[in-house]
Amino acid sequence: MTVGCVAGDEESFDVCKELFDPTLEDRPARRLRARRRAQDRAQDRPQPRHPAGRSRVRTGLPCLPPHCGRCHPIQQLSALKSMTEAEQQQPIDDHVLFDKPASPLLLASGMARDWPDARGIWHSDKKTFLVWINEEDHLRVIPMQKGGNMKENPHLGYILTCPSNLGTGLRAGVHIKLPHLGKHEKFPEVLKRLRLQKRGTGGVDTAAVGGIFDVSNTDRLGFSEVELVQMVVDGVKLLIEMEQRLEQGQAIHDLVPAQK
Repeated sequence: MTVGCVAGDEESFDVCKELFDPTLEDRPARRLRARRRAQDRAQDRPQPRHPAGRSRVRTGLPCLPPHCGRCHPIQQLSALKSMTEAEQQQPIDDHVLFDKPASPLLLASGMARDWPDARGIWHSDKKTFLVWINEEDHLRVIPMQKGGNMKENPHLGYILTCPSNLGTGLRAGVHIKLPHLGKHEKFPEVLKRLRLQKRGTGGVDTAAVGGIFDVSNTDRLGFSEVELVQMVVDGVKLLIEMEQRLEQGQAIHDLVPAQK
């Protein structure tokens, strides 16, 4: 059984602190350190020999869906509702548009209520800058591009609906193809030690298809944006090196990192 936590309103973190505090501490996380730009000091990026398919840095403005009513001004938007399913599918496949919530965590928390009313997106002509409206939070601001140069993605961070996003609110993700490493017994341990997490490219609770994973930072609390982005950059470089070793039939045990 899957169990999760969602804040119904701002006071939830105080009123229900007996639940939220241990949950946050177990991520693990101790200090709330966050505010401004991350990539200014982030060093290096994945090498083109085994390029990351796509990189994305996301932050958002909270709406706390269990507490949010239809009367809120931003919920008068109806852009997504005006699109047919066929018109929606291509931007979903391009990772520009979010899909309808399917995870039991999202459904139980009211994220799909009145779907698709009041949902929509804005994006730049080149689709390298996105604004998601009412997917989970009021706004999610997303610089996105092909390749792995995260230093080109400025962002801000704050407090969001999901406790896992408290702190920086930043999840820096890279779509990367790891057909060999993804099947290796050490893969989950390596991710844990690098403080990274994996999911499918379709979002939360989706599986990798064709060996392509969405790899991102596990932590939001206790680290600055610079540190979080650097963890992803360094971690993805190591994953690429491991994948190349496995492609050549070589062992990777000597590359398994210490716990960060």
